[in-house]
Amino acid sequence: MKLYYSPGACSLSPHIVLHEAGLAYTPVLASTKSHKLQDGTDFYSINPLGYVPMLELDDGTRLREGPAIVQYLADQAPHKNLAPAHGTLARYRLQEWLNFIGTEVHKGFTPLFKPNTPEAYKPIAREGLLSRLSWVDGELAGKDYLMGEHFSVADAYLFAVTGWAPHVGLDISHLKHIAAWRERVAARPAVQAALKAEGLLK
Repeated sequence: MKLYYSPGACSLSPHIVLHEAGLAYTPVLASTKSHKLQDGTDFYSINPLGYVPMLELDDGTRLREGPAIVQYLADQAPHKNLAPAHGTLARYRLQEWLNFIGTEVHKGFTPLFKPNTPEAYKPIAREGLLSRLSWVDGELAGKDYLMGEHFSVADAYLFAVTGWAPHVGLDISHLKHIAAWRERVAARPAVQAALKAEGLLK
């Protein structure tokens, strides 16, 4: 498999999951600025949408969208318990989390990264994000991970996007349950390996 990624982008999520699952893969750096690969290939020729992550399977099939990719990867290594079994309520809870993170948290960061976002709107965007993350903070009270005792692909996704907070002037240091959870996730060997692979950790 090939994972098309950009350091620190939301593609960090499947990068973590690949390491957690112990699956063989080749990382392919795709710049989110130039939209080119290291060999000069136009990334739009591989993914017409131009963003990461994208997972290319051994048979050439390509999967887009982080939540779909991480569930696929989890299902390739069911013994790792990165996603509950299909058809269980727990699986729908996982999908609930993945959708929430994608639409309410991930997309909440987007205007804070865009250079053409009016400055007057940024405090509104930060306030909306803080509201959502404050709710997550409450959900993590008394839990090791989002789904309870076990690390799941939803934790990988939330870890990737909450890591953006310092880069956009969003102070979440007062969200103590998230802070403790981020420390737990960051200490996982697979997370350390993914961060090192992306040059985010020495």
